Parts: sequence; structure tokens; C-alpha cells
Amino acid sequence: MALTLAFGTAACGSEDSGGDADKSITIGMVSGWAEGEAATHLWDKLLTDKGYDVEIKTLDTGPLYTGMAQGDVDLFLDAWLPGTHEDYWKQFGDKLEKVGSWYDSAPLTIAVPEYSPLQSLEDLKGKHGEYDGTIVGIEQSSGLYRVSSKEMLPAYGLDDEWKVKTSSTPAMLTELQKAIEAKEDIVVTLWRPHWAYAKFPIRDLKDPKGAMGKPDTIFTVAREGFSEEQAEVAGWLKKFKMDDKQLGTLEDLMENKYKGKPEQAVDEWLKANPNFATSMTG
Repeated sequence: MALTLAFGTAACGSEDSGGDADKSITIGMVSGWAEGEAATHLWDKLLTDKGYDVEIKTLDTGPLYTGMAQGDVDLFLDAWLPGTHEDYWKQFGDKLEKVGSWYDSAPLTIAVPEYSPLQSLEDLKGKHGEYDGTIVGIEQSSGLYRVSSKEMLPAYGLDDEWKVKTSSTPAMLTELQKAIEAKEDIVVTLWRPHWAYAKFPIRDLKDPKGAMGKPDTIFTVAREGFSEEQAEVAGWLKKFKMDDKQLGTLEDLMENKYKGKPEQAVDEWLKANPNFATSMTG
């Protein structure tokens, strides 16, 4: 109920269910998820150039999956499966479809500054007093929060000493930047691919027990019936792939050179990658 109400508020005023209009596409996006923002704004440009009317709806993860299952959101370009979004797929997967995968190895991580004395998740044991027992996390609705708090902490016997603090992805990154500038210790939840690894001197803590799970694949998923109703778009999305260099350069432009102006970042990136658009939609 809470998820449904949250989505209803976010989507207030939208009467279309995306696929009702032949050239209307609604893409759901989670704010602060750099790879999802990059892919979403890239496809906003590619589809708009092909004559589609694209609407981007920014939602938390739970309401986004709810919206797709209800037919109010057509696409989500940042579904982490089979692990991170496992709960959402179990709940809504029978009303959704996988259109295609575009990034093959995306691990969840626990990261620290390069100068941190910590090397492994095992090193967190007994060190909670030095960090206020806090790992700085992101949105509670994220699969990363579930994995780090419900699986990783118990696996290493840390659940009595440590907690994963929920916040937002931008807030977590702000805390990380402030700590690094002050040369203070901090532990955060993170994931790859992410521009933070290029911007900040950080590294992942080793996970000898594999408690953060195996790397996921990033999928484009859609509401039920989308591929049949929007066969042209689905065909393009099935071909969609990005490698580390392509994704990293686009994220860097969006986050650092054109902060808050994703359209300009995409335009510059496409000029530097002139064959990309035609390889996807040509």
C-alpha cells in the first residue's frame, strides 16, 4: 500500500499509461543511480530523435516497479538481476518482461578511502567505535541496502556492532566527498559501475565470504506487453550494450562537466561516439 501511494503521488497528473499512444514512451529512473541516469537520458535523446514523445519519471525503486506492474511506466533501464532487485522481481516479475541486458558484470560493494586501514569486511569486527558503528548507505528501498544490512552484516557477525544508515545516493556521495577532503575515515555502500571510482581515491573492501553476492547483470525491463506494442523500440533496446569506457565517459560528462544538464552531456558524448546512435537505432 505504501509503495502504491508513493507512486500515486509521484505520478500525479499523468493520465497516459505510456503505451496507449503509439509514439509515447515513459521511462522510470531512480535519482542518483549514475548508470541508470546515463542510460535513461541517452535513450531519451535517441528515441526523441526518432520521433517518440519521451517522459522520464523519477521514482524510488519500489514505486517504480509498482508503476511498471500497473502499466503506468513503460521502461526501466537499471534493473539489477538476479540478486539486487530479487525481491521486486519476485513480487512483480510476472507482470513485467526483460527486454535485454546491457551491462554484464555489476557488483555491489562496500568502499573506503584509499588511506583507510581497513582492507576486508572482516576488519570491521571490533572497529565500530571508530566509525560510530555506521556504514553510510543509500535509499532503504534499494536492493543494496537489503544486501548490505540483511546479508553482509550477519555473515561477518557485525549486526550487533554496525548498522547501515539509510539516506539518499546524493547524500551518501556528499558524505564520502566531505570525509575524503578532511582525510577522515568513512565506510559507504557503493556499486560498480560508478563515476565515484574515477573521481575519488577509494577502493572496495574484500569480501572473502561473498556476502555482497555475485555481480549482477543490468537489464532493461518493461511493463507486460511492451515489446509487442512497441516492437521497434524493443528491437533497438535488445541491441543496447555499453562497455566500461563508454559508460564511464558519459557518467563523467553528466556528473562533472554538465551537472544538472544531462541533455548537453548526452549531446557531447554522442558527438564523441558518432557511430553509437546508428548502431542502436539505424
